[in-house]
Amino acid sequence: MKPVIGGQAIIEGVMMQNGDRIAVAVRRQSDGEILIRPLPSRFRFKKLGRIPFLRGLFRLYDMMSLGLRALNLSTELAFPEDEQMGKGGTFVTFAIAIIIAICAFMILPLYLTGFIPGLTSGNSIVFNLVEGFIRMGFFFVYLFAISRMKDIHRVFQYHGAEHKVVYTYEADEALTVENARKHTTLHPRCGTAFLMTVFVIAILIFSLAGNPPLVIKILSRLLLLPVVAGVSYEALRFSGKNYDRWWVKALAQPGLWLQKLTTAEPDDDMLEVAIASMERVLMSESAAEQLAESATEIT
Repeated sequence: MKPVIGGQAIIEGVMMQNGDRIAVAVRRQSDGEILIRPLPSRFRFKKLGRIPFLRGLFRLYDMMSLGLRALNLSTELAFPEDEQMGKGGTFVTFAIAIIIAICAFMILPLYLTGFIPGLTSGNSIVFNLVEGFIRMGFFFVYLFAISRMKDIHRVFQYHGAEHKVVYTYEADEALTVENARKHTTLHPRCGTAFLMTVFVIAILIFSLAGNPPLVIKILSRLLLLPVVAGVSYEALRFSGKNYDRWWVKALAQPGLWLQKLTTAEPDDDMLEVAIASMERVLMSESAAEQLAESATEIT
């Protein structure tokens, strides 16, 4: 059985992952050369990551940590002449981004929903349904706004390139630009689909907390976030394994629609970078080590 390979768009490149084998491929902006580097996996919760409903939370932590390291490495490779942000600066920036996200996509929708007459003391399912729609509305507007930014649009193009190359690999086709170009940029195993699943499951799980005062609502949301992440991961995992069933495809469709905001058609240069990353994670370990040693000697 073929291994499942996933990836992530990064700064001017693509990260691909095949189990513990991870590669970052980036096009250096000064001369256009494609640079490929291995990235240690450093998965810290392998045993806990196998327990259903717990593994989603730990898997999410591992992927966020890996994603941050991949972004840092891609920036160093793509813009070696520029001053780079240290690990401490990256951590602070990420922590601030998490706090802003919690305020904008959790606390603010909750606060605004409380102003709607009859909802604060009414049915908890109705309250959470309205709150969920407000939260999704904020998120859609946010994605649409950042997709208009030039630098973010390029990341979204690399996101599309990653999906096209993954499709090419899954179809047992030769990894060429011509083969990758014809595939869609929308993939059911994308992290964007996970976010849509989170939105829906959050409405259901948050409803279990009833309709208490605002402060208790906020605390309950924060405490239930790990539960939401765990259940959402299991749902995404199930849909990925059973995507050939019509009803699973129907349920997964909103996640694919959302990807129209987070992916864009890549150019051929971007497909070349994604292919280089895919080829590296498909190499034998000995061949990959020899290439890594050669790259170290050159640099």
